[in-house]
Amino acid sequence: MHPLITIGIRAARKAGDYIIRNLDRASDIQIHEKKLNDFVSEIDRNSERIIIDTIHSSYPDHGIIAEESGLHGEGEFQWIIDPLDGTTNFLHGFPQFAISIAVKQKDQINHAIVYDPLKQELFTATRGEGALLDNRKIRVSKRKHLNGALLGTGFPFGESLDMETFLKTFRAIFPVTAGIRRAGAASLDLAYVACGRLDGYWEYGLKQWDIAAGSLLVQEAGGIVTGVANNESFLSSGNILCGNPDIHADLFKIINSVE
Repeated sequence: MHPLITIGIRAARKAGDYIIRNLDRASDIQIHEKKLNDFVSEIDRNSERIIIDTIHSSYPDHGIIAEESGLHGEGEFQWIIDPLDGTTNFLHGFPQFAISIAVKQKDQINHAIVYDPLKQELFTATRGEGALLDNRKIRVSKRKHLNGALLGTGFPFGESLDMETFLKTFRAIFPVTAGIRRAGAASLDLAYVACGRLDGYWEYGLKQWDIAAGSLLVQEAGGIVTGVANNESFLSSGNILCGNPDIHADLFKIINSVE
């Protein structure tokens, strides 16, 4: 296992233990509404601090970009952190949230950790070495067509609120699938594509900390990850589409035919 993955796992597990210890005190947690229906809690901030301190104890010169506290230095290596992906779920006791940690080197995501502290499922990937769930190799699904496929998505909100565009794609895709799930944690949606629980996934208006780690998981599990439109960078635009090669191709065709 790569040393950067080892430290990332250590940070994720420490933060995960802290998050779970506080799960039953949701009514007492201090919450701040950053924007309409976009919440941050003391749990997010403290989890982020645990992760940053753990990383910097081993790699003090590495840069970090974190959802709540922003940029901490710059350099060849940059860690991209979402300390609690699915804050709204957590605050409601809805059991779908995760910690997402990615490592970028020279503008390329090379390492990824997505940790579900409730299920204690650990997804990891290193570029060129495949993707793992609890140290077992994982692959995207083998489904060839959207008929019978189970997909994931997310509803746009806040700055990314373009509900009409999303609804047009939803209306076009939903009738030709077995179902679409909106669980509220993008990092886990991507991890579920990587291990075949979902056949594909698309969403608009995400941030890089939502998708950096999960996108590498999908790629290393044999999937395709792109922007929603032609020549669109998913990390910079926040618009992401992924799946196994067949499902990705079908989704890309439908979404880009919608007017």
